[in-house]
Amino acid sequence: MSLIAKEDSEIVVRSRTYRLLQPRILKEVYVERPLREREVVVEPTLASICQADLRYYNGQRRKEALAKKLPMALIHEGIGRVVESRSSRVQPGERVVIVPNLPGCESLGIDPEDICPACSKGIGTNYCTRNLFLGSGTDGIAQNRLVLPEECAIPASDSIPDEILVLAELCSVSYHALSRVDRIREEDRIVVFGDGPVGYLTAAMIHHVLGVDQERLWVFGAIPERLDQFTFARRILVNEYDFRSGEKAGVAFECTGGRYSEDAINQAIEILHPGGVLVLMGVSEDYVPINTRDVLEKGLTILGSSRSSAQDYYPVLKAMEDPECQKTLSRLLPEQKTPIYSVDDFAKALDTATQRKVWNKTLLEFHW
Repeated sequence: MSLIAKEDSEIVVRSRTYRLLQPRILKEVYVERPLREREVVVEPTLASICQADLRYYNGQRRKEALAKKLPMALIHEGIGRVVESRSSRVQPGERVVIVPNLPGCESLGIDPEDICPACSKGIGTNYCTRNLFLGSGTDGIAQNRLVLPEECAIPASDSIPDEILVLAELCSVSYHALSRVDRIREEDRIVVFGDGPVGYLTAAMIHHVLGVDQERLWVFGAIPERLDQFTFARRILVNEYDFRSGEKAGVAFECTGGRYSEDAINQAIEILHPGGVLVLMGVSEDYVPINTRDVLEKGLTILGSSRSSAQDYYPVLKAMEDPECQKTLSRLLPEQKTPIYSVDDFAKALDTATQRKVWNKTLLEFHW
């Protein structure tokens, strides 16, 4: 049984959870959580492995971060079925997208004078310092019963296949980055740096949500085989473009992260015209030196964008109903899903994903 009725009539959910105890050591445990009003219980069915999951699994985060966050169940990209509901908005049996950014100040009913700086400035609920994020500080999707606030379980149209729908979280992060730019003029060229999944999905959202065509949407990458996938954009090998003297852009998205982010950020600074906007999306564990002289002389705006919130999913889900968008997103899919029946299967999937150097996502098909 997954639901337990206590003596005081409190409903408690018992969840079979695959927890990461320390790098590369996973254990199946059972965790009990209360089910409150306006919450739902979701059984995850399909999920996707993110580089963030692999950084935790392989101990590539700073030691103090690992000590603070482990033990913890991984995975934050996923979908599932509602198995129990104390919400009028979401019903048992519905297929839902799982929103991993669990709201803080707004949902906790905190007095206005006590809300966090992010919420008081209205920069976005996903920057709330009291938020919890699945698979990063609290147990993620690798469990058979996930208790969520009703707003974090979003029903989706039956016209969207499961394997496309599971990409909604990544797409919502890209959409949120677009929303950070107050105004994109019709004549602005938009450039994306990065030929990995983040760059691909960001470019896909620019094309399918904003309607930007190939003339105005350029993608810079280093691997020809990956760039070939960006059929809806102009594709340019990064080492073949003269950033100082070539044509300029109005908005740039840096989606590389890691050791390549320094080059990408500085190339973006070079290609932007005066007054341009640079949006940083790539994650790096190290400090990155940038050309501040050009930032100042051009009057550039640099924005950081991280994660997303429930409101970012709705434009994404609308776009996903379009067969052309589905066709674009399907290029990221693997030839087959990875079935997960046990914690050992889960560990093997993470090991395989660590070793793989291919472009496609790894999809986990949970069998609880």
